[in-house]
Amino acid sequence: MTNQVMEEEKKPKVSDVGAWGMNVVSSVGIIMANKQLMSAHGYAFNFATTLTGFHFGVTALVGMVSKSTGLSASKHVPLWELLWFSIVANMSITGMNLSLMLNSVGFYQISKLSMIPVVCILEWLIHGKQYSREVKMAVLVVVLGVGVCTVTDVKVNGKGFICSCVAVMATSFQQISIGSLQKKYSIGSFELLSKTAPIQAISLLIFGPFIDYYLNGQFILNYKLSPGVIFFILLSCSLAVFCNISQYLCIGRFSATSFQVLGHMKTVAVLTLGWILFDSALTLKNLLGMAVAILGMVIYSWAVEMDKQAASAKSVSLSHAKNSLTEEEIRLLKDGVENAPLKDLELGVTKG
Repeated sequence: MTNQVMEEEKKPKVSDVGAWGMNVVSSVGIIMANKQLMSAHGYAFNFATTLTGFHFGVTALVGMVSKSTGLSASKHVPLWELLWFSIVANMSITGMNLSLMLNSVGFYQISKLSMIPVVCILEWLIHGKQYSREVKMAVLVVVLGVGVCTVTDVKVNGKGFICSCVAVMATSFQQISIGSLQKKYSIGSFELLSKTAPIQAISLLIFGPFIDYYLNGQFILNYKLSPGVIFFILLSCSLAVFCNISQYLCIGRFSATSFQVLGHMKTVAVLTLGWILFDSALTLKNLLGMAVAILGMVIYSWAVEMDKQAASAKSVSLSHAKNSLTEEEIRLLKDGVENAPLKDLELGVTKG
């Protein structure tokens, strides 16, 4: 009975498919809401960094309510690690916004695609993670497919290139750190998010308006709010809570590489919904790229599953070999004790 209760406690409250589904739906939803909020045809609320501060502010509030009502536990994580993580995460957000402003959309998409190989290399360097040939080929297919359907004009300059490099490295480190911190301190995804969200919210709400002013020459205090703007800000913040939670869930359970690869399903979904809802152009090139990307994701999922089965079979084989060896050693030791002549330990004389 006790074992059954312990097994039930260990079962995650959200399944793996549920975590991925939550991330895809919330991410696509937040992109659609932000498009209406920020586009010139919508409400022209061009304050992306400050809006991200609002996102983390609402997420922090949800975390505080959850903790105060006893729905989530709190484990100790050193403050310096939380600060370091928050700085890297904010560098990722700011770097991406600056990269989009200074570079063409095509180069911005290329920089986002480059995160997959960068994450692979960093996981190999930091954690010694190895990738099979099938996984490497699947990653290449995904990058190729998403590149074909998203990359158009490619223009870059010195400042934009530096910002892009900072953004890619910061994002990659942040996503790897999410999994590392969860394993290091045995902390759940939501608990970790509840600890980092307040730091990110405070820093982004302080510096965000100035960064946005540099990006678009407008100060948020001069923007006139309307009921429609407030509605979409609240909608964006609500979706951001689910997006942030599901991101931590997915990376904590899988890996930063898997999150990057399967996360490009969101790109395909955004292109499709943009065509359905906003009459965005969807060319043959887009469709071919999307098909290749989906094929790559399917191959990647299959390759990762094959790796897991191979690792599991190897682990079982080693376990059997270890148990057999131990039994053999015990048998030999017993035979040795039974057949060996007894000696007087004090005199060193063999007893008859």
